[in-house]
Amino acid sequence: MVRQAADELGGTDILLNNAGTQFVARIVDFPAEQWGRIIAVNLSAAFHAMKAAIPGMQSRGWGRIINIVSTHGLVASGQKAAYVAAKHGLMGLTKVAAIELANSGITCNAICPGWVLTPLVQKQLNDRARQEDRSLDEITRAALAEKQPMTRFSTPESIAAVAVFLCSEAAATITGAPIAVDGGWTAQ
Repeated sequence: MVRQAADELGGTDILLNNAGTQFVARIVDFPAEQWGRIIAVNLSAAFHAMKAAIPGMQSRGWGRIINIVSTHGLVASGQKAAYVAAKHGLMGLTKVAAIELANSGITCNAICPGWVLTPLVQKQLNDRARQEDRSLDEITRAALAEKQPMTRFSTPESIAAVAVFLCSEAAATITGAPIAVDGGWTAQ
C-alpha cells in the first residue's frame, strides 16, 4: 500500500490507521485464533504501515500519522481482552513514534472514539438485543448510557474533522496525544 502510494502519488504524507475488528468472550473462553486475528488487524497492521511510511516522511521532513485507537486504548471493558490489549498497544505505539519522530517534522497522534455507529457497533447492538430479547432502541439507549454520559453517537464526520485538524499546521506541536471523541466516557 505504501509502495503503491509512492509509485502513484509520490509518497505517503499522511497515514491514518483505521482498521478494527472485534470478538467478545471472557478470557477463559477466548479462542486463540480470535486473539491472533484481532492483534494482527488492530495492532500489527498499524505497526507495519508505520514502518513502511516513516522513511519517506523522514526524507521529506514532514508527515502525519493518526491512529484510530478507540476509548478501549485508554480504558477497559469486560469480554474484550484482545481488542483492549491491541488498542492499548496501539496507544503505546503512538507514543513511541511521537518520541522517536519528535524533531523530524512528523507527528503521531491517536483519536479515541467512543460510540460511533459503525457496522461493527450495529452488529453488537443487534446481537445484544436478540440475546436479551429487548428492542433495538432500548438496547441502544442502554448501551450508550452504560459507558458515556452523553447518550448520542459520535459521527464519522466528527472523527474525520479531528483527523483534518491533526494534519493542519495548527497541530504541528501536538504529538503522542490521545484525543478522546467519546461523549465523556473517559472523563469519568
